[in-house]
Amino acid sequence: MAIYLIVLLCVLNHAAFTGSRVVISLYAIDLGANPFAIGALVACYALCPLLFAIYAGRFIDRIGPRLPMLAGTAGLMLGLLLPVVSPGLPLLYVTALLLGSSFMFFFVAVQGVTGAVGAPEDRARNYSLLSIGFSMASFLGPLVAGFSIDHLGFRNALLVLSGALVLSLLAQWWCARWLPRPPRNPGKQSGQSFMDLLRIPPLRRMFIASGFLSGAWDLYTFYLPVYGHGVGLSASAIGMILATFSAATLVIRLALPMMARQNDEIRILTWALFVASIAYLLFPFFTNAWALAAISFLLGLGLGIGQPLSMNLIYNLAPAGRTSEAAGIRVTVNNMAHVTIPLLFGGIGSALGFAAVFISNAVVLFAGAVVNNRSAPRKPGDKH
Repeated sequence: MAIYLIVLLCVLNHAAFTGSRVVISLYAIDLGANPFAIGALVACYALCPLLFAIYAGRFIDRIGPRLPMLAGTAGLMLGLLLPVVSPGLPLLYVTALLLGSSFMFFFVAVQGVTGAVGAPEDRARNYSLLSIGFSMASFLGPLVAGFSIDHLGFRNALLVLSGALVLSLLAQWWCARWLPRPPRNPGKQSGQSFMDLLRIPPLRRMFIASGFLSGAWDLYTFYLPVYGHGVGLSASAIGMILATFSAATLVIRLALPMMARQNDEIRILTWALFVASIAYLLFPFFTNAWALAAISFLLGLGLGIGQPLSMNLIYNLAPAGRTSEAAGIRVTVNNMAHVTIPLLFGGIGSALGFAAVFISNAVVLFAGAVVNNRSAPRKPGDKH
């Protein structure tokens, strides 16, 4: 029962979070923001997780996940309500900071509590279910956000998204006894550093690959609405395109257990990077909503793999009592990409247009695939 409650909480919180990205980015455009300003807004979502995720992980390891999950949900609700109470472009940056930092606490905590559900042999299944919950949320959030914007306006769309968080708060309050308590780390031991975790080669590979895939995911989430708006698509059409991407992540995550039985995880991640790079290369050549949806589906197949693989491996490989700290490092690496990539590509978009954004990101992903392929274990007969 516990894992299904966790998945439900994940769907409610992540749907509100992903939906907010669509609303906030399109709202900023409506208020006159240029591509570089949009890039700065994207970076605000990632700034606090970049700076504080490791410390948040250590804090969660000490006190347990329940209170941070509850506080994260409450912070998300506050972030959604700020632009409703006081609209304006400057406050959207404050909103992005609050939403990013609040979801950090929920996300880091939920990774640890998922690994503590059931027996060790259940862990892969539990993380697979959690990643499917994220995919469902990524499908619902943009879809609800897009239709809400078209029919209710930006501020009312934020109110609609906040309704999911009300349900999450009630579920966490009433069903707290069902959530397990992972082993706690009472405090930082002498000489203990997050660098110890980075020295574990499989963990390090997961952090790097996760950063590449997460940065590409974040760039798509923010710049596809901007690109769609630029080619004349409605908010509903943009929401449906984003939902198609999320449907692909669900499909690939359902197939992942079978893929993992036949291939090494590093090889799977390498092919995911290659597929994502091809999809990004195709975007600037199409403006039709159906074509963009098909390319988004291809991109979702590539980007949907990283999260469940990395979460499972991080929990398995992290020392006892430091699982949330390891999850915090993953969040830090991912958000380092979230901060640098939007600012970099926002500048590229302002100077050269959004075709350059997609093509240059395709090059980055391709380079990551080449580098990642070098660390993949070789089968007998493979050529070096």
